[in-house]
Amino acid sequence: MTEQPLIVEDLLLLMLDDKSGTPAGAGTLHYALGGAMLVELALRGRVEDDGSRGLGGPKVLATGDGPLGDPLLQDAYDKVAEKPRSVQSLLMAIGGGLYKPVIERLLERGFIRREQKRVLGLIPRTTLPVDDGEYETELRQRVRAVLEDGVDPDVRTAAVVALLSSSGTLPSLHPTPKWSSKVYHRGKEFEEGSWGASAVGTAVTRTATAIAVASATVVVTTVT
Repeated sequence: MTEQPLIVEDLLLLMLDDKSGTPAGAGTLHYALGGAMLVELALRGRVEDDGSRGLGGPKVLATGDGPLGDPLLQDAYDKVAEKPRSVQSLLMAIGGGLYKPVIERLLERGFIRREQKRVLGLIPRTTLPVDDGEYETELRQRVRAVLEDGVDPDVRTAAVVALLSSSGTLPSLHPTPKWSSKVYHRGKEFEEGSWGASAVGTAVTRTATAIAVASATVVVTTVT
């Protein structure tokens, strides 16, 4: 596999603990993964919203034609094409089954490896530690430069920052950015689209907002 990783691959790679492979924000992970796929489709001009103002926000519509050349992207696009739905409802529909296939892609690329261990010599446990950390290190440096140093990012890095922030996982990444109010507010800027007023920026913002709402709902439900 030589093509550029999808945004969802970059996102999950950053969310995985480098030693154990445990993902940050596991309880709401599917929302973030589904959001990453919607953003990828938006960047490729294959989804748009209908501009409606109804309950739940605008509906997402499939646009363009022809195969996408990637089975994960094609599957996400096909779900969008089934019928107009809000971003929030699509997050689960697309992201619910993404974790395992994206993990397999990271394994195939050599970014992580699968290890079988036994806890107390008895209980089997599978871990997914980082294998070749060069790509992840470069990716993490780009994200940290945006959050900590105020560097202007490319669109893909901006999308990853917005998705990490909206999913609430920035503080729990390991290794984590140097957490501060500045980093927090910088992440929120990307959630809110302050980094650009383009159609892509709008798509990222709406997706990030939907992830934040969905994640907050899960947290409230769990606590209460």
